[in-house]
This record gives sequence, C-alpha cells and structure tokens, in this order.
Amino acid sequence: MQTSDFRQLAQWTVDQAITIQQIAAPTFEEQPRAAYVADQFSALGLTAVDIDDMFNVYGCLPGKASDQPGILMTAHTDTVFAAETDLTIRREGDLIFGPGLGDNSMGVAGMLAAIKAVRDDNLSFPTDVWFVATTREEGLGNLGGIRAAYDRLRGKIRGVINIEGLAFGHVYYAGISVRRLKISATTSGGHSWLHFGRPSATHAIVQLGARIAALQPPQSPRTTFNIGMIEGGTTINAIAPQACLWLDLRSEERAALNRLENEVRGHIRALEQDDLTFTVEVVGDRPAGAIPVAHPFVQAALTSLADLGVRASLEIGSTDANIPLSEGCPAVTVGITRGGNAHRTDEFVEVSPVALGLRHLLAVLITIAKETR
Repeated sequence: MQTSDFRQLAQWTVDQAITIQQIAAPTFEEQPRAAYVADQFSALGLTAVDIDDMFNVYGCLPGKASDQPGILMTAHTDTVFAAETDLTIRREGDLIFGPGLGDNSMGVAGMLAAIKAVRDDNLSFPTDVWFVATTREEGLGNLGGIRAAYDRLRGKIRGVINIEGLAFGHVYYAGISVRRLKISATTSGGHSWLHFGRPSATHAIVQLGARIAALQPPQSPRTTFNIGMIEGGTTINAIAPQACLWLDLRSEERAALNRLENEVRGHIRALEQDDLTFTVEVVGDRPAGAIPVAHPFVQAALTSLADLGVRASLEIGSTDANIPLSEGCPAVTVGITRGGNAHRTDEFVEVSPVALGLRHLLAVLITIAKETR
C-alpha cells in the first residue's frame, strides 16, 4: 500500500473505532459489540465467521496450506466501563476523547483495518490467519475469552499477534503473573452503642487493608498490589456483620507473587478471632509466560518500528497474550496509536500516529504469517 492509501485507511480505522466505542461493552456484556464485529468480518470476506458462548467473534482468512498451523490475530472488545457510562466523544485538535476509545476500540478497529488491507491488496499467506475479537480481558473477566479461543484453535495456530490500541511503539514479549482475591470478613454484628466492642467486619477489613498497604514488595522482580474495592456493612449505627476487599497482586515472577500472597494470608490469620472469620476467594489468576527478545516475532515487531523511524520500547504486562505464552505458544502484543488516561472517562487517542500504527501492524502480520512454518 502507498502512503496515501494508509492515510485513507487510518481515517477508516478511526471511524470504525468510534463506531465500536459507541456500542457499550462491559466485561461479560459484549454481545452487541460482538454482533457488530461479526458483521464486519463477514463484509470483509472472512470465512468461518462465528460467535461463541463467550461472545468471542471468529473469522478466518484461508491460506494456501490450510492443513498447516497458522497465525492468530486478536483484540479484546470489552471495556472497564458500565453500560450506562456516557460514551460521548469530543475532539481537541489531534486528540479524540472517549471512554474505551483507545482500550480497546482502536485495537479492534486496527484488526479490521488489517483484514481490509490484506483483502484490498489481494495478499495471500502460506497458512490460515485467524482473527478473533475476544472478550473478558478486563476486570474480573480473568482472560476468559482468550482462554476459550485458544482452546478452540489449539493445534490450528503456531503463534499469536495481540493488539492493544494504545500500545504503538511498545512491543510486549512477556506476560506477568496476576492473582486477584476477594477477602471477606464475617461477624455476628450488633448495635453500635449496645454492643460496642464486638468484632466488626468493616473494622477488620480496614485493619487488614492497612497491613496490606504497609507491605513492601520487591522492586526486582517487580511486584505490586492494589486494593481496588472495599465493600460492606449495613448502616452507620450497626456493627458490620460482613465486609470485603478486592485485592490485585502482580509480579514478573510467579514465585514472588506467591510470597506476597502468603504474606497477605499471614495477616489474615493474625487478625482472626472468636466471632471474626475470613474467607479468601480467588477471583482471577492470570498465568505468566514469555518469549526471548531474540524470537522472530519480537524481532519482526522491532524491525517494523525501526523501519518507520520509531524507537521501540520492550515491555511486559498483562494482556490476552498471557494465555498463549503460558502454553508455550509464541505471542507478541503491538499497538495502533498513542494516547492516555486509559480506564478513565477522559481517555484519549492521538489521530496522527494511526497511519504509522497500521503500517506497523500490517508489516508484523505479513512477516510473521509468511515466515511461519
């Protein structure tokens, strides 16, 4: 494609991203957005278009040797925003603001643009290229969409290209371990005046939260924690019979993550007493995995960015790529544009890098798909 063609494709991609962003898609409620993507897959000429029980959308671009494992390209459709969130967009110069526009409507639109470019230029590949718009990547989805998609396509693919809309210039080659816990406290409760001194579930949860906040995880391997939510109690003048907190633990190494979780569980045991019990529910468990920087997938992404005059940044993170990486399947995550304020209602994307982002994505796809054996 010529430079002018990429400019036109970039505008098409931005329009698609806005259209997608305007369809609410909270985690577990992605069906309306999935229906739109399925229609686009069909319009772009993919075969085997299907939506599974998870609302993953599948489509295939058949290769010359469809009996050989091919490549999977993915982008997640869900957002962190509730269905009632105001999705109105606004423009300020080169920036477009809108909840979920970059993460990950731009990623899904970029995948559609890659399909369009391949079809418009009549490109062909040695083996099949599968495209899947996945679900349940955010929040408590626990990567359920990509887990189902990978299980379904296991044996049909040899590698994965994952797209995050705001990751242009970054190349993710490793997935970190993530463990998410719902920690609940339970007591018999009572009246705030008459029964003062009895254990309170809310007191216990905030005491535990204070202990967690004082933890000092290692900087290497990088290990973090976050108390994302605290809930509980019934009214201001009642000793709370129940309360809970939601804890996100992350680390570059599983062993460090396990040590941090064990510290948390030790504090839980120390706080337990008569009429105060704790329960711990694992609500998320994302496995780790990595490929070497020297791997052809990573090198394809780095070379593509260098050819475009973009200085690449090697990254590790938590994305849909965690699942194939944890299974020993090569995967790399790349982006379409730059932006900021992800997971906030004032999230924004930059328009001007989109053309370069699409050139990058297409180059990575062509290199990886044609070199896969």
